[in-house]
Amino acid sequence: MLNNRAVPYMLVSTLSLSLTGLFLKKLTEMLSVDLLTFLRLLMPALLFFFIVVMSKLHWPPRNLIRPIIVRGLCIAACQLCFIASLSRLSLVESSVLFATGPIFIAVLEKLLFQIEIKTQTKVSLVATFIGVVLLAGDVSGIQFRPELLIGLASGVFSAGSQVSLFRASKAEVAPATINGWTFLIAAVSVLPILSISGLSVADQKILLAPIEHGAVWLLLCTLSVSVATTQIMRSKAYKLAQTNSQIAPLIFTSLLFSTLWQVLFFDQTFSNYQIAGVALIVTAAVMNSFAAQLYKLIGVASARLV
Repeated sequence: MLNNRAVPYMLVSTLSLSLTGLFLKKLTEMLSVDLLTFLRLLMPALLFFFIVVMSKLHWPPRNLIRPIIVRGLCIAACQLCFIASLSRLSLVESSVLFATGPIFIAVLEKLLFQIEIKTQTKVSLVATFIGVVLLAGDVSGIQFRPELLIGLASGVFSAGSQVSLFRASKAEVAPATINGWTFLIAAVSVLPILSISGLSVADQKILLAPIEHGAVWLLLCTLSVSVATTQIMRSKAYKLAQTNSQIAPLIFTSLLFSTLWQVLFFDQTFSNYQIAGVALIVTAAVMNSFAAQLYKLIGVASARLV
């Protein structure tokens, strides 16, 4: 049964995740994809290490090194794909494709750990997937675009990172410690790509004259805080959950927040298909989170009627 305390932690995490997408969308207009990905990973890593040092937290044990490395590589690939899709797609489109991660989470758990997926979770995952399709708009007008596959790849790599995080979060190690090393590994893994692609003239100006481009660095710092909040709150939620896929549908609530940002900042209107998709996602997430309590209430009511 899902611990109710995991729900608010996960909702704060998804709110912060949606803000991260909003900030990244703005930053794609100012920085190249490779440099933005590197800074998006490095700056949160430095923030996490600052928290670790100031709080005098313990370093991770040796048995967590492998899941941390795996998660770091998955996050690097995930963010490269997500930021690349953001530069070509709308915020909602990229967030929708990124949000397919929970569907792949359930599959990975089944393949790697032989964890049975509960019926209510299966129903919720199917419902949320249908909601994602509806949120994309009129399904009859879907056309193949390479950036759609890139955005979908971000969901696949996100699933890999979340499965690794779930395993690591069960250890008695602070989330800041785990995420500090994870993001540092992710940032280092992006360096070869950055060295090959090189820096544009605009990138060089921002790096060499930070004071003149204070708005960019302020946005990057705000982004780092949002990333840290997302990861710490999600780690707390995973620590309280029994299985990863049990709270996976709650990740889809980030779409609701992203939809709001799209309307407020990008003058986006939505069709009836998209409105139906939002409603279906909310219903599926709530039902999965509180199904056990609902069944209990129904049982009590039925017993009283008898």
